[in-house]
Amino acid sequence: MLLLESVETQVLEKLNALVVVVNRFGNAIYVSQSACSLLGYQQTDLLGHNWWINSRTNSTASEIIKSKIIGLFKFKQLKDYEFTHELITSNGLSKWIKWKLSFFNEDSIIAIGEDVSERKLYEERLLKINKSLTEKNSAIIDSINYAQRVQQTILQTESFAKSIFNQCFIYYKPKDIVSGDFYYFHHDEDFKYAINIDCTGHGVPGALMSIIANSILKEVFGSKKIKSASALLYEIDTALYNFLNSSNNRQLYDGMDVSVAMVNKKSNRLHFAGANQNAYLVRKDEVIVLKGSRFPIGYINDIEKVFNEQVIMLNPNDYLYLSSDGFSDQFGGEREKKLNKKNFIDILKAASGISITEQAAFLDYHLSNWKQQLEQTDDIVVMGIKF
Repeated sequence: MLLLESVETQVLEKLNALVVVVNRFGNAIYVSQSACSLLGYQQTDLLGHNWWINSRTNSTASEIIKSKIIGLFKFKQLKDYEFTHELITSNGLSKWIKWKLSFFNEDSIIAIGEDVSERKLYEERLLKINKSLTEKNSAIIDSINYAQRVQQTILQTESFAKSIFNQCFIYYKPKDIVSGDFYYFHHDEDFKYAINIDCTGHGVPGALMSIIANSILKEVFGSKKIKSASALLYEIDTALYNFLNSSNNRQLYDGMDVSVAMVNKKSNRLHFAGANQNAYLVRKDEVIVLKGSRFPIGYINDIEKVFNEQVIMLNPNDYLYLSSDGFSDQFGGEREKKLNKKNFIDILKAASGISITEQAAFLDYHLSNWKQQLEQTDDIVVMGIKF
C-alpha cells in the first residue's frame, strides 16, 4: 500500500482537520490524526479497507459508498461533491461527519470532514418535537371538529328560520371551526323572534358559552311569557349571571352581547332591544340605526343595567339586519385596518338592493375582498330579514 509522501502528510496534519485520502481502489491511504482522535483509533486501524470496516455500522452501506467513490475516478468530474455519513467510534458512540470531496491528484481523492454530530442530534430532537406537536395538533383539531359537530346540533337551520320569517338569510362564519357567535329563532302565538348572540371569546371557549346561551334561551322561552324585547334581555342576563356564579363562590367574568328583534304578528310592529349591539333597518335609501344599550349580558353586577326598547312600525320591503361585531372589526384593505361600522352599514345598504337569497354571498364576497390574505379576525354572524 502506497502512503502519502512525508511532505504531503505534514501539510495535511497542519490543517488540523478531519482528512481522509482514498486511492482509485477505494482504500484509505491517509487518515489525519484529528480523524483518528475523534474516532478513537490508531492510524493503522483505519488505513486501507479497514476504513470501511472499523468505523462503520453497516457493511452493506459502506460498500455502496466505496463503490460510488471508485466510480468517481472514471469520469474525473468531481466538483463540490458532498455527503453526510454516520461513523462509529471505538467505544461505540455515533459521530456524524459531513464530507466534501475533491481530487487530491490523478490517483486519489481527498475528503475533508466536519463533525456535525451536535447539529444532527439537534435536528433529530427537532424532528421528534415536530412530530409530537403534529400529533398533538391533529388530536386537538379532531377534538375541535367533534365539538363542531356537537355545536351544529344546536344551531337552527336556515329552513327553520324561514318557517318563521319567510324571507331571510343567515351569514354564519366561525373564525376557528367552532364559534362563539350564534343565532336563535323562535315564535309564539303573538311574536316572531330573531336573536343574535356574540359570546365572550371565539373558538372552543366561545363555543362552550354559545351552548350555555342556547340552553338559557330554551329555558327562558319554555318557562316565561315574554312581553317585550328588553324583558327578554333581563331574563337572559339574570339566568347567565346565576349560572356562571353558582358554584364555589367564584365570580366568572364571561358574558355576551345580544340583540333581540320581536315582530308582533298582528300589528307588524318591530320591538328591538340590544345588549351592547345595534340593529340596522334599511328602508328604501335610508339606514335607521337601532341603538342597543351599552351594557353586556352576564358579568357586570355591581351596577344597575338598563336595556332600552325601541318600537317601530314596519313597512313592506323593509330590511332588518342583526349582526355581531366580527364583520365590522375585520382587518383588511390597503392599510390593514378595521372595516368599521360605517363601511359595514354601507355594505348592508348595498345588499338591500339585491335579492334576499343572494345577500349572504354578497356579504361573503365583500368580506373576502376586504381581508385578502389576512386571517379572519373574529367569529361572524349577520342575519337579514325582509318584510
